[in-house]
Amino acid sequence: MSPVDLLSPQVRFASVREKIADVRSLLQAHQLDAYLIPAADEHLNEYLPAAKQRRIWVSGFTGSAGDLLLGQEQAWVFVDSRYYEQADLEVDPALIQVSKVGLEEHKTLEETLETLGRAAMQAGRSFRLGFDPFTLSLNQFRTLQKQLEPCGITLVSLPDNLIDRVRSQAPWQATDPLPAYADSQVFYLPDALTGESIAQKLKRVREQMQQLNATILPVTKLDQIAWLYNLRGWDVPYNPVFIAYAIVTLEQAYLFTNLERITPEIQALLQPNVTLLPYDEYAPTLRSLVTQSSSGRVLIDPKHTTAGTYQLITTDLAVACPITETDHPIEGMKARKNAVEVTQMQQANLKASRAKTRTLKWLSDQLASGNPITEADVAATIEGFYAEEPEFQGLSFNTIAATGANSSIVHYGTPSADQPLQAGQFLLLDSGAQFASGTTDDTRTAIVGDPTPEQMARYTEVLKAHINCAMQRFPKGTTGAQLDGITRSTLWFAGLDYGHGTGHGVGAFLNVHEGPNGISKRVQSTLEPGMVTSIEPGFYEPGWGGIRIENLYVVKELPNAPAATDNKPQTTWYGFESLTYIPFEHKLIDLDRLDARQRQWLADYYQAIVEKLAPTLSSDEAEWLQQVCRLAV
Repeated sequence: MSPVDLLSPQVRFASVREKIADVRSLLQAHQLDAYLIPAADEHLNEYLPAAKQRRIWVSGFTGSAGDLLLGQEQAWVFVDSRYYEQADLEVDPALIQVSKVGLEEHKTLEETLETLGRAAMQAGRSFRLGFDPFTLSLNQFRTLQKQLEPCGITLVSLPDNLIDRVRSQAPWQATDPLPAYADSQVFYLPDALTGESIAQKLKRVREQMQQLNATILPVTKLDQIAWLYNLRGWDVPYNPVFIAYAIVTLEQAYLFTNLERITPEIQALLQPNVTLLPYDEYAPTLRSLVTQSSSGRVLIDPKHTTAGTYQLITTDLAVACPITETDHPIEGMKARKNAVEVTQMQQANLKASRAKTRTLKWLSDQLASGNPITEADVAATIEGFYAEEPEFQGLSFNTIAATGANSSIVHYGTPSADQPLQAGQFLLLDSGAQFASGTTDDTRTAIVGDPTPEQMARYTEVLKAHINCAMQRFPKGTTGAQLDGITRSTLWFAGLDYGHGTGHGVGAFLNVHEGPNGISKRVQSTLEPGMVTSIEPGFYEPGWGGIRIENLYVVKELPNAPAATDNKPQTTWYGFESLTYIPFEHKLIDLDRLDARQRQWLADYYQAIVEKLAPTLSSDEAEWLQQVCRLAV
């Protein structure tokens, strides 16, 4: 629990009021009508270092997504369905309006700005919107530019971040100073864990650059840099990455970071392939390479490159360097795990499965004994079991242990010592761990006491959706959007749905949320062998509770595909292999609602759980596992 969580709403809201006032004074100094404060930082991180949690610091809203628009007199935070309830709980409506994107009566960021811009035009003036170009992807900037400039809005790129300016001045510098930044120890992963050396990865990246006729590749995403150089660090909560930039050319590779935390041993490992420079040298080095490259071409991915980096290579340079815009080559390479990485991920997720299974057994024992348990107790217990596993490095995200009405808050991340588990309520336990061998993420929903028929029915429908996706066979070229619809089909027939995506990619001892693959209506990337994805359908009703069932799976090519004929060429078929082996809540499963194929999948899955986990558990734990994995006849 952070110090902010310990403050009363009145104290927190008073602090927010003062911070907003200080930022607004800078708006006046820069003649701005509003300032955009995105959730992301200079590296487009989802989870942010404490020093870069600008929107959280100003607004008090702690969700991992949601942008803040701060005007001279009004302010708005824009959240999707995952954060509707959380934003209402954390934001003072007298200071900031919560705009719940997706609801008809609520506007998006762009729609809100369009309204403000037109009002300014009617008043005979333009509307000036300030922003830090290093906190927006190039795609985001272009979208804003295209939609807002016709409405009379001028986008004003500022050299300094206004939130950082406020935080560095009195009184905040004394009472709430900026935390340390980019100072964690960087460590090296051997080829035995990565399956590929730095030299081999650089060779593959350069081959793809040559195919695209590119000579300079800036890299701003931290997980891409960590993967490329087989390095890890802990500059970002829950993500084993470190603050850095990289540039790859056809002859050289650069790493820009705080060099004081790189040991001589690691420097010796890197120096045959990588030139090490201080973090602040990224901008001048990139501009120098672009200027000197008379016949070069820069490759950028507008989704993963900041508008600030784009400005570096296009503004005020004597020589205009051509630019190729396409998907970042490292992103796809990182997502397609090699055989060593898949094996390591299997080991990591088996450890996490054992830890959560032991937690569910502990929970069953505590409830049977009538012992009082809180959300915080559950969160502490699962972390304790993770820590008993070899090579445990930390959590992969803040544990969600939510009971009762809290279980409907999709990203509820503040398990409370004052929130007891009560009979008739769900417990939604979504957690993950980082091991040196890989990253994990899984969710189980349990019931305290006996469930109602409605709870059983809805839980079983979510389980059916999970099984349908997990056992789906699909041809090469299938996108995540296609599987998202397949997963929701039976839920829709039951009149149920969920607001988040069905699944997200997961890194190999990297970020728990990784692109480009995923399973949602917005993902057009194809699923390919070696990609790891979650499958996590759910259902949430405020006040009633929430259900989510999540496993991780690796995409694999299926054997014995039908032979090609003269009229029909052979099709390559893919499927999912589970990485997660944790029993579901047997008291909530209505087997009569499962068809024969779904029941067979469940029986096979339970058999695999017992075979993989039982030999590694105590006799008492193994006996319990066999009981809960026994399907009723």
